Amino acid sequence: MQVARNTVVTLDYSVTDLAGELVDAGQEPLIYLHGGYDDIFPLIEEAVQGKRIGESVTVSMQPDDAFGEYDATLVQVEPRDKFPRDLQVGMQFEGFADEDEDDEDVLVYRVTEIADDTVILDANHPLAGMALVFTCTVTNVRPATAEEIRHGHIHDDEFDDDE
Repeated sequence: MQVARNTVVTLDYSVTDLAGELVDAGQEPLIYLHGGYDDIFPLIEEAVQGKRIGESVTVSMQPDDAFGEYDATLVQVEPRDKFPRDLQVGMQFEGFADEDEDDEDVLVYRVTEIADDTVILDANHPLAGMALVFTCTVTNVRPATAEEIRHGHIHDDEFDDDE
C-alpha cells in the first residue's frame, strides 16, 4: 500500500541539525494521519506521499518549515519567589505572553535558567530557530478508519480518547 490521503502512516525517523549533530533519535515511531490534517510538517508529508513500506526520504527544513523562528519576546524573567522551592531547569508552566490574561493564547514556558533571585522562562519550542534534517523510513501504512478521518487524527485502540 502507498502513502496517500486518509492513510495512517508509521515512520521510523531521526532529526539532525545541518552539521549532522543528532537532535532527536526518534526513540518511538511517528504515527500520523496523512492528507493535510496538520499531524506532521507539510514538507515531510509531501515527501512521503506515494512512498511504500521500506522507502526512505530525507527532508531539509528551514526554521519556518519546522518549529519557527526563535522569538525573543517569548522569554520572560520572573522573580524566584513566584515559584516552588523544588524548581528545576526543564520544568514547565502554563502562562500568558503578557499580563493580559484575557488573552486566550496559553503558552507553555520551560524553565531555562535559575539564578538567586530570578527565573528565566522560555515559551519557544526547544528547536525553534534551527534548520533541521529529518530522515525517515515508512514502516507501516494502513487505511484510516472512518472515525479517524472524521476526527482528523489517529486513534490508538489502547488509548481511545472517545473524542
